[in-house]
Amino acid sequence: MTRSGKLCVGLSLAITWLNGEGWRRPDSDIEHIHCAEFYIDIAKRAEKAKLDFLFRPDSLFLDASRLSSAPGFSSLDPSLLLTAIAQETQRIGLVSTASTSFYPPYVVARQIQSLNWLSRGRAGWNIVTSMDGSDNFSDEPMLSSADRYAKAREFTDVVQALWASYPDEALVLDRATGLYANADKVRPIHHRGSHFSVEGPLTVPTYPGAKIPLFQAGASEWGRDFAARVAHGVFAAAPDIAAGVDLRADLRSRASAHGRDPDDLRVLPGLSLFLGDTESEARDLYAQTHAGQNLQRKQAYILENLGLDVGALPADMPITPDMAPKLNRPVRSRTHADLLRRLIERETPTVRELLDRPEVSGSAHWLFVGTPQDAAREIARWFEAGAGDGFIALPGGSARSMQLLFENLMPLLIEDGLFDADYRGGNFAEHLGV
Repeated sequence: MTRSGKLCVGLSLAITWLNGEGWRRPDSDIEHIHCAEFYIDIAKRAEKAKLDFLFRPDSLFLDASRLSSAPGFSSLDPSLLLTAIAQETQRIGLVSTASTSFYPPYVVARQIQSLNWLSRGRAGWNIVTSMDGSDNFSDEPMLSSADRYAKAREFTDVVQALWASYPDEALVLDRATGLYANADKVRPIHHRGSHFSVEGPLTVPTYPGAKIPLFQAGASEWGRDFAARVAHGVFAAAPDIAAGVDLRADLRSRASAHGRDPDDLRVLPGLSLFLGDTESEARDLYAQTHAGQNLQRKQAYILENLGLDVGALPADMPITPDMAPKLNRPVRSRTHADLLRRLIERETPTVRELLDRPEVSGSAHWLFVGTPQDAAREIARWFEAGAGDGFIALPGGSARSMQLLFENLMPLLIEDGLFDADYRGGNFAEHLGV
């Protein structure tokens, strides 16, 4: 990927603006979150604002206990939803999520290549190894993080081999002679590996001239190495500039070690945006959204990831690294546990300060609360510091944050020369420079 010196910006369709108390607002449109029209409207507005792509995360499990207060991970299938969006948009990229832990690679290869055809070359694949959901697919225990990424690497190799197995060049479509395709160019892949046996070829030819960009979101040691090998974009959890700079430098170094040009990989921190016409309005929105946040759940999250019971400690006690030694047991997300640990090593926060940090919410994303003008300046500061190559927008609190992103923040970034004013190339890969 050739850097243009401009930001790469995507929008998460995870309805983050309805988290917390956001869904209870009169304008939330919560009744329609399982309807295609809800997302098509957002997609059209994002495309008008020239965002590079839409990103649909996915979860293959549901914690029903959380449904009493929020939608949780209840969601439509990403590929089906993005197919509906593809029919109503023209240029914006469509990045679907598919798990390498549970799906067969043949099915994923077919789904993503089908989306590429139905969107006229705008598909992307977000490769995830999944942290939960094994009970919905078999009685087998979840693999370790290292084994999940080893499986993901083989899975990705198989998918890319399947995409290459039926090249569009094989299609002749000669009505006069009756030759539909050159069968010699459509070949099985004969894959026999540690995790998969796949014969091929794929039933869908490649979309002409449109390579499918790959994305990845893991920030653990195994996740970083996997991303550095294969990803064109990395969805990153970076709560501050220092974390972003460290992560980007590490990923670029790993990419070089794997023989890749570091500029082929873009690091895209998630940016949680609570926007208002005034700073006071944005702060009120943030406070209202988090008014019902559960203190016990935060304390349990720290206990799970660090083995530290902060509920038994005074609120003003500093937390030092020796109070949270590395655990000799598996944790749900090594990425989030490591972010918490690095925060403590870097800042030695008090119990009160730690409980107020976004890392404890389980997302650990870059957080901004303020006006679009101030957000534009903050984004420029991160970009110039080398803390990212763009961001994944996670509007927070209300649909108003998303409106201000589209109508105010993106035009400011274009005006400042940080973002392209229009799409480039004829497909998603060409627009990104893949």
